Amino acid sequence: MKIIVTGGAGFIGANFLNWLVPKLPEHRLINLDKLTYAANLGSLREIDSLPNYALRPVDITDMPAVDAVFDELDPDLVIHFAAESHVDRSIHGPRDFIRTNIEGTFNLLEACRARWSRDDNRLFHHVSTDEVYGSLGETGLFQETTAYDPSSPYSASKAASDHLVRAYHRTYGLPVKITNCSNNYGPMQFPEKLIPLMILNAVERKPLPIYGAGLNVRDWLYVQDHCEAIWTVIEKGAVGRTYNIGGNNEKRNIDVVDTLCQIVADETGANVDEILGLKEFVTDRPGHDLRYAIDATRIREECGWEPKETFDTGIRKTVKWYLTNQEWVRDVRSGEYRKWLDLNYGERST
Repeated sequence: MKIIVTGGAGFIGANFLNWLVPKLPEHRLINLDKLTYAANLGSLREIDSLPNYALRPVDITDMPAVDAVFDELDPDLVIHFAAESHVDRSIHGPRDFIRTNIEGTFNLLEACRARWSRDDNRLFHHVSTDEVYGSLGETGLFQETTAYDPSSPYSASKAASDHLVRAYHRTYGLPVKITNCSNNYGPMQFPEKLIPLMILNAVERKPLPIYGAGLNVRDWLYVQDHCEAIWTVIEKGAVGRTYNIGGNNEKRNIDVVDTLCQIVADETGANVDEILGLKEFVTDRPGHDLRYAIDATRIREECGWEPKETFDTGIRKTVKWYLTNQEWVRDVRSGEYRKWLDLNYGERST
Protein backbone atom coordinates (compact mmCIF):
# COMPACT_ATOMS: atom_id res chain seq x y z
CA MET A 1 0.00 0.00 0.00
CA LYS A 2 1.17 3.52 -0.83
CA ILE A 3 0.24 6.12 1.77
CA ILE A 4 0.54 9.89 1.40
CA VAL A 5 0.69 11.79 4.70
CA THR A 6 0.40 15.57 4.35
CA GLY A 7 1.98 17.81 6.98
CA GLY A 8 4.11 15.01 8.34
CA ALA A 9 6.85 17.34 9.61
CA GLY A 10 4.46 19.13 11.93
CA PHE A 11 3.57 18.24 15.50
CA ILE A 12 0.85 15.61 15.09
CA GLY A 13 2.04 14.42 11.68
CA ALA A 14 5.58 13.75 12.90
CA ASN A 15 4.35 11.85 15.95
CA PHE A 16 2.07 9.85 13.66
CA LEU A 17 4.83 8.96 11.19
CA ASN A 18 7.34 8.09 13.92
CA TRP A 19 4.80 5.65 15.30
CA LEU A 20 3.42 4.21 12.05
CA VAL A 21 6.39 3.93 9.67
CA PRO A 22 8.20 1.24 11.72
CA LYS A 23 4.91 -0.63 12.17
CA LEU A 24 4.31 -0.90 8.40
CA PRO A 25 7.63 -1.97 6.84
CA GLU A 26 5.84 -3.53 3.86
CA HIS A 27 4.03 -0.28 3.00
CA ARG A 28 5.43 2.93 1.53
CA LEU A 29 4.73 6.19 3.37
CA ILE A 30 5.40 9.51 1.65
CA ASN A 31 5.40 12.74 3.64
CA LEU A 32 4.21 15.81 1.70
CA ASP A 33 5.20 18.91 3.65
CA LYS A 34 5.83 22.52 2.63
CA LEU A 35 8.30 22.80 5.56
CA THR A 36 6.95 26.06 6.97
CA TYR A 37 7.95 27.61 10.32
CA ALA A 38 6.29 24.90 12.44
CA ALA A 39 7.81 21.99 10.51
CA ASN A 40 10.92 20.41 11.91
CA LEU A 41 12.82 17.65 10.13
CA GLY A 42 14.62 16.95 13.39
CA SER A 43 11.34 15.47 14.61
CA LEU A 44 11.67 12.73 11.96
CA ARG A 45 15.25 11.59 12.56
CA GLU A 46 14.07 8.24 13.91
CA ILE A 47 12.53 7.26 10.57
CA ASP A 48 14.48 9.36 8.07
CA SER A 49 16.69 6.48 6.95
CA LEU A 50 14.01 3.78 6.85
CA PRO A 51 13.46 2.38 3.33
CA ASN A 52 9.66 2.66 3.42
CA TYR A 53 9.67 6.40 4.22
CA ALA A 54 10.30 9.40 1.98
CA LEU A 55 9.86 13.16 2.25
CA ARG A 56 8.60 15.33 -0.60
CA PRO A 57 8.73 19.12 0.02
CA VAL A 58 5.41 19.92 -1.66
CA ASP A 59 3.06 22.86 -1.10
CA ILE A 60 -0.50 21.49 -1.29
CA THR A 61 -1.75 24.86 -2.57
CA ASP A 62 0.35 24.24 -5.72
CA MET A 63 -2.00 22.11 -7.84
CA PRO A 64 0.56 21.15 -10.53
CA ALA A 65 2.93 19.95 -7.80
CA VAL A 66 0.14 17.94 -6.16
CA ASP A 67 -0.83 16.41 -9.51
CA ALA A 68 2.77 15.45 -10.23
CA VAL A 69 3.11 13.61 -6.92
CA PHE A 70 -0.22 11.80 -7.36
CA ASP A 71 0.69 10.80 -10.91
CA GLU A 72 3.97 9.37 -9.67
CA LEU A 73 2.75 7.63 -6.51
CA ASP A 74 -0.89 6.69 -7.23
CA PRO A 75 -1.69 6.51 -3.49
CA ASP A 76 -4.09 4.05 -1.92
CA LEU A 77 -4.54 6.17 1.20
CA VAL A 78 -4.21 9.90 1.88
CA ILE A 79 -4.01 11.07 5.50
CA HIS A 80 -4.40 14.83 5.53
CA PHE A 81 -2.80 16.60 8.51
CA ALA A 82 -1.35 19.63 6.70
CA ALA A 83 -2.88 22.84 8.04
CA GLU A 84 -2.14 26.23 9.44
CA SER A 85 -3.31 25.57 12.99
CA HIS A 86 -2.55 28.36 15.46
CA VAL A 87 -5.60 30.49 16.30
CA ASP A 88 -3.54 33.56 17.24
CA ARG A 89 -1.68 33.50 13.94
CA SER A 90 -5.01 33.29 12.10
CA ILE A 91 -6.13 36.48 13.84
CA HIS A 92 -2.97 38.33 12.84
CA GLY A 93 -2.92 36.97 9.27
CA PRO A 94 -5.83 34.83 8.05
CA ARG A 95 -4.83 34.59 4.37
CA ASP A 96 -2.43 31.65 4.82
CA PHE A 97 -5.15 29.77 6.70
CA ILE A 98 -7.64 30.20 3.87
CA ARG A 99 -5.12 29.10 1.25
CA THR A 100 -3.68 26.08 3.05
CA ASN A 101 -6.70 24.79 4.93
CA ILE A 102 -9.34 25.35 2.25
CA GLU A 103 -7.58 25.57 -1.11
CA GLY A 104 -4.99 22.95 -0.12
CA THR A 105 -7.71 20.50 0.94
CA PHE A 106 -9.60 21.20 -2.29
CA ASN A 107 -6.49 20.40 -4.36
CA LEU A 108 -6.00 17.08 -2.60
CA LEU A 109 -9.65 16.15 -3.06
CA GLU A 110 -9.46 17.04 -6.75
CA ALA A 111 -6.32 14.94 -7.16
CA CYS A 112 -8.10 11.97 -5.61
CA ARG A 113 -11.30 12.49 -7.60
CA ALA A 114 -9.41 12.60 -10.88
CA ARG A 115 -7.72 9.25 -10.23
CA TRP A 116 -10.00 7.16 -8.02
CA SER A 117 -13.19 5.40 -9.05
CA ARG A 118 -16.19 4.79 -6.81
CA ASP A 119 -15.29 1.11 -6.60
CA ASP A 120 -11.66 1.64 -5.55
CA ASN A 121 -10.68 0.38 -2.13
CA ARG A 122 -9.00 3.71 -1.35
CA LEU A 123 -9.50 6.35 1.32
CA PHE A 124 -9.06 10.05 2.01
CA HIS A 125 -8.78 10.60 5.76
CA HIS A 126 -9.22 14.21 6.88
CA VAL A 127 -7.83 15.27 10.27
CA SER A 128 -9.74 18.17 11.81
CA THR A 129 -10.47 19.91 15.11
CA ASP A 130 -13.22 20.35 17.68
CA GLU A 131 -12.85 24.13 17.27
CA VAL A 132 -15.22 23.97 14.29
CA TYR A 133 -18.09 23.52 16.76
CA GLY A 134 -17.55 26.86 18.49
CA SER A 135 -17.91 27.31 22.24
CA LEU A 136 -19.82 25.34 24.84
CA GLY A 137 -21.39 26.71 27.99
CA GLU A 138 -20.62 25.27 31.40
CA THR A 139 -22.27 21.96 30.46
CA GLY A 140 -22.67 19.78 27.38
CA LEU A 141 -20.36 17.96 24.99
CA PHE A 142 -19.53 18.23 21.29
CA GLN A 143 -21.06 15.37 19.33
CA GLU A 144 -20.58 14.55 15.66
CA THR A 145 -24.02 16.04 15.01
CA THR A 146 -23.27 19.36 16.77
CA ALA A 147 -23.82 22.31 14.42
CA TYR A 148 -20.71 24.12 13.28
CA ASP A 149 -20.21 27.58 14.79
CA PRO A 150 -16.53 28.58 14.30
CA SER A 151 -15.23 31.67 16.09
CA SER A 152 -11.80 32.34 14.52
CA PRO A 153 -10.40 32.46 10.99
CA TYR A 154 -8.57 29.21 11.84
CA SER A 155 -11.68 27.31 12.93
CA ALA A 156 -13.71 28.77 10.05
CA SER A 157 -11.10 27.54 7.55
CA LYS A 158 -11.13 24.06 9.10
CA ALA A 159 -14.94 24.02 9.08
CA ALA A 160 -14.89 24.88 5.38
CA SER A 161 -12.42 22.07 4.69
CA ASP A 162 -14.61 19.59 6.61
CA HIS A 163 -17.60 20.62 4.49
CA LEU A 164 -15.59 20.16 1.29
CA VAL A 165 -14.58 16.64 2.31
CA ARG A 166 -18.19 15.68 3.07
CA ALA A 167 -19.38 17.26 -0.17
CA TYR A 168 -16.90 15.23 -2.23
CA HIS A 169 -18.20 12.06 -0.58
CA ARG A 170 -21.85 12.92 -1.17
CA THR A 171 -21.47 14.38 -4.66
CA TYR A 172 -18.71 12.25 -6.19
CA GLY A 173 -18.74 9.16 -3.99
CA LEU A 174 -15.16 9.82 -2.86
CA PRO A 175 -14.33 7.46 0.02
CA VAL A 176 -13.60 9.70 3.01
CA LYS A 177 -13.48 9.68 6.79
CA ILE A 178 -13.16 12.68 9.11
CA THR A 179 -11.85 12.91 12.66
CA ASN A 180 -12.28 15.98 14.87
CA CYS A 181 -9.92 16.02 17.82
CA SER A 182 -9.65 18.01 21.03
CA ASN A 183 -6.52 19.93 22.08
CA ASN A 184 -3.37 17.86 21.53
CA TYR A 185 -0.23 18.01 23.65
CA GLY A 186 2.95 15.99 23.88
CA PRO A 187 6.48 15.78 22.46
CA MET A 188 7.61 17.89 19.51
CA GLN A 189 4.90 20.54 19.66
CA PHE A 190 6.01 23.93 18.36
CA PRO A 191 6.49 26.17 21.41
CA GLU A 192 3.95 28.82 20.45
CA LYS A 193 1.23 26.60 21.93
CA LEU A 194 0.23 26.82 25.60
CA ILE A 195 1.85 23.74 27.12
CA PRO A 196 5.33 23.84 25.53
CA LEU A 197 5.47 27.64 25.92
CA MET A 198 4.73 27.36 29.64
CA ILE A 199 7.24 24.54 30.15
CA LEU A 200 10.10 26.32 28.43
CA ASN A 201 9.36 29.71 29.99
CA ALA A 202 9.12 28.14 33.44
CA VAL A 203 12.49 26.45 33.00
CA GLU A 204 14.06 29.73 31.88
CA ARG A 205 12.21 31.83 34.52
CA LYS A 206 10.44 33.91 31.91
CA PRO A 207 6.89 35.27 32.30
CA LEU A 208 4.05 32.78 31.85
CA PRO A 209 1.44 34.70 29.79
CA ILE A 210 -2.13 33.53 30.42
CA TYR A 211 -5.08 34.90 28.46
CA GLY A 212 -7.78 36.67 30.49
CA ALA A 213 -8.31 35.01 33.87
CA GLY A 214 -7.22 31.58 32.61
CA LEU A 215 -10.73 30.16 32.91
CA ASN A 216 -11.05 28.78 29.38
CA VAL A 217 -11.57 25.01 29.43
CA ARG A 218 -10.11 22.51 26.97
CA ASP A 219 -10.27 18.72 26.69
CA TRP A 220 -6.61 17.64 26.52
CA LEU A 221 -5.60 14.70 24.31
CA TYR A 222 -2.12 13.17 24.43
CA VAL A 223 -0.74 13.14 20.90
CA GLN A 224 0.12 9.42 20.88
CA ASP A 225 -3.47 8.59 21.81
CA HIS A 226 -4.62 10.77 18.92
CA CYS A 227 -2.30 9.03 16.46
CA GLU A 228 -3.59 5.61 17.48
CA ALA A 229 -7.18 6.84 17.26
CA ILE A 230 -6.69 8.05 13.69
CA TRP A 231 -5.30 4.71 12.57
CA THR A 232 -8.10 2.90 14.40
CA VAL A 233 -10.68 4.93 12.46
CA ILE A 234 -8.86 4.26 9.19
CA GLU A 235 -8.94 0.52 9.90
CA LYS A 236 -12.35 0.18 11.58
CA GLY A 237 -14.43 3.31 10.95
CA ALA A 238 -17.22 3.54 8.41
CA VAL A 239 -16.64 5.38 5.14
CA GLY A 240 -18.43 8.73 5.10
CA ARG A 241 -18.53 8.94 8.89
CA THR A 242 -17.12 11.54 11.26
CA TYR A 243 -15.54 10.55 14.58
CA ASN A 244 -14.80 12.86 17.50
CA ILE A 245 -11.58 12.09 19.37
CA GLY A 246 -11.17 13.38 22.93
CA GLY A 247 -8.98 12.70 25.92
CA ASN A 248 -11.66 12.94 28.64
CA ASN A 249 -9.45 15.52 30.34
CA GLU A 250 -11.26 18.84 30.78
CA LYS A 251 -8.97 21.41 32.40
CA ARG A 252 -9.02 25.17 32.86
CA ASN A 253 -5.97 26.89 31.38
CA ILE A 254 -4.97 28.26 34.78
CA ASP A 255 -5.03 24.75 36.25
CA VAL A 256 -2.90 23.44 33.38
CA VAL A 257 -0.32 26.16 34.03
CA ASP A 258 -0.30 25.50 37.79
CA THR A 259 0.22 21.78 37.14
CA LEU A 260 3.09 22.49 34.75
CA CYS A 261 4.75 24.77 37.30
CA GLN A 262 4.61 22.02 39.90
CA ILE A 263 6.00 19.34 37.58
CA VAL A 264 8.83 21.59 36.35
CA ALA A 265 9.71 22.31 39.97
CA ASP A 266 9.61 18.59 40.81
CA GLU A 267 11.79 17.63 37.85
CA THR A 268 14.37 20.43 38.19
CA GLY A 269 14.54 20.90 41.96
CA ALA A 270 13.34 24.50 41.63
CA ASN A 271 11.16 26.37 44.11
CA VAL A 272 7.57 25.98 42.95
CA ASP A 273 6.47 29.30 44.44
CA GLU A 274 9.15 31.08 42.40
CA ILE A 275 7.82 29.50 39.21
CA LEU A 276 4.18 30.16 40.11
CA GLY A 277 5.15 33.79 40.62
CA LEU A 278 5.98 34.04 36.91
CA LYS A 279 2.30 33.85 35.93
CA GLU A 280 1.17 36.96 34.08
CA PHE A 281 -2.44 37.53 33.05
CA VAL A 282 -2.62 39.28 29.67
CA THR A 283 -5.41 40.71 27.52
CA ASP A 284 -7.58 37.94 26.14
CA ARG A 285 -7.60 37.24 22.42
CA PRO A 286 -10.65 38.21 20.34
CA GLY A 287 -13.38 35.56 20.08
CA HIS A 288 -11.74 33.26 22.62
CA ASP A 289 -14.07 30.25 23.02
CA LEU A 290 -14.86 29.49 26.65
CA ARG A 291 -15.08 25.72 26.72
CA TYR A 292 -14.50 22.67 24.50
CA ALA A 293 -15.42 19.12 25.51
CA ILE A 294 -15.71 16.02 23.35
CA ASP A 295 -18.21 13.19 23.44
CA ALA A 296 -16.14 10.27 22.12
CA THR A 297 -18.93 7.68 22.38
CA ARG A 298 -19.02 6.94 18.64
CA ILE A 299 -15.33 6.06 18.25
CA ARG A 300 -15.47 3.99 21.43
CA GLU A 301 -18.56 2.02 20.43
CA GLU A 302 -17.89 1.65 16.68
CA CYS A 303 -14.09 1.32 16.68
CA GLY A 304 -13.19 0.19 20.20
CA TRP A 305 -10.81 3.09 20.88
CA GLU A 306 -10.22 4.80 24.21
CA PRO A 307 -7.31 7.04 25.32
CA LYS A 308 -4.54 5.33 27.25
CA GLU A 309 -3.12 8.42 28.94
CA THR A 310 -4.71 10.43 31.72
CA PHE A 311 -3.77 14.08 31.87
CA ASP A 312 -1.52 13.38 34.86
CA THR A 313 0.48 10.68 33.07
CA GLY A 314 0.61 12.45 29.73
CA ILE A 315 1.64 15.85 31.06
CA ARG A 316 4.52 14.37 33.08
CA LYS A 317 5.77 12.55 29.98
CA THR A 318 5.54 15.82 28.07
CA VAL A 319 7.51 17.89 30.60
CA LYS A 320 10.22 15.23 30.79
CA TRP A 321 10.49 15.15 27.00
CA TYR A 322 11.11 18.90 26.75
CA LEU A 323 13.61 18.82 29.60
CA THR A 324 15.63 16.03 27.96
CA ASN A 325 15.45 17.27 24.35
CA GLN A 326 17.04 20.69 24.56
CA GLU A 327 18.74 20.31 21.17
CA TRP A 328 15.33 19.98 19.50
CA VAL A 329 14.13 23.04 21.43
CA ARG A 330 17.12 25.12 20.33
CA ASP A 331 16.59 24.12 16.71
CA VAL A 332 12.98 25.30 16.59
CA ARG A 333 13.40 28.53 18.54
CA SER A 334 14.55 30.55 15.58
CA GLY A 335 14.39 34.27 14.98
CA GLU A 336 10.94 33.81 13.46
CA TYR A 337 9.73 32.20 16.69
CA ARG A 338 11.02 35.08 18.80
CA LYS A 339 9.47 37.67 16.48
CA TRP A 340 6.15 35.85 16.80
CA LEU A 341 6.24 35.96 20.61
CA ASP A 342 6.91 39.70 20.49
CA LEU A 343 4.04 40.22 18.04
CA ASN A 344 1.47 38.14 19.89
CA TYR A 345 2.27 38.86 23.54
CA GLY A 346 4.25 42.09 23.46
CA GLU A 347 1.18 44.34 23.51
CA ARG A 348 -1.08 42.18 25.69
CA SER A 349 0.38 42.87 29.15
CA THR A 350 -2.24 44.10 31.59
